Amino acid sequence: MLTSIEALTAHIKDGFKLAVPADYSGIAMEATRQIIRQGTKNLHLIGVPTSGLQAELLIGAGCVSIFESSALTLGEYNPAPRFSAAINEGSVKIVDATCPAIHAALQASQKGLPFMPLRGIIGSDILNNHPDWKVIQNPFSDTEDKIVAIPAIQPDAALFHAPLADQEGNVWVGRRREQINMAQASKTAYVTVEKIIEGNLLDDEELAAGVLPSLYVGAIAEVPSGTWPLAFWQGGSEDSEHLNLYKTMAATEEGFNEYLQKFVYSGEKS
Repeated sequence: MLTSIEALTAHIKDGFKLAVPADYSGIAMEATRQIIRQGTKNLHLIGVPTSGLQAELLIGAGCVSIFESSALTLGEYNPAPRFSAAINEGSVKIVDATCPAIHAALQASQKGLPFMPLRGIIGSDILNNHPDWKVIQNPFSDTEDKIVAIPAIQPDAALFHAPLADQEGNVWVGRRREQINMAQASKTAYVTVEKIIEGNLLDDEELAAGVLPSLYVGAIAEVPSGTWPLAFWQGGSEDSEHLNLYKTMAATEEGFNEYLQKFVYSGEKS
């Protein structure tokens, strides 16, 4: 279970349905670069509930065939140039959703249910254009009362970065409960961490409530600063200089390929 970054990402195969968190949660960016280096293709990438630079890089590198999420945003570094190019070219299929719908679909899988009901998206255009959602009658109402059935999403794997893991394979995610939701909804989770410690995190009364048990974890790799150049909720801030550089270079396909060569394949950090 405790392994290298190369061995961890080798589990992520062509065609995998892969769940990744939003930028504020803990993005396994070094694992993302390794996925590109190993040449993985045709990923069905699920942004939970949004995604950013991680999805932008994977899409630009040709690793993604389907992107399912409520948004792809680079925040103040918008627009996302390679995502925009893929949309214009039609090279990636987009399955549009909402934040509550993404979470509900994963919660359905987490609970072993075929779907989860939602109500708030009734009347929206996204409901009319989503391929799988169905409007049904509330079976407990004697009057007309429509709800939306959101089918469960069960990813092949969840991929994220966390602060700590132990030798037993338990991972501490703190208050980032969406990571637990992702992991329990998926067939397994692959996690990079800042540090692997001795002992058992579940034995610590102060940490135990924020621990993802090893039952849900397939592999862990120790990768300090594994979210770079993005910020980490328990650690460093974003590398704004690098993100501005990415925005400039990725504006053209040629510049993006130069970026990949320098910062992904060659592994430079600046």
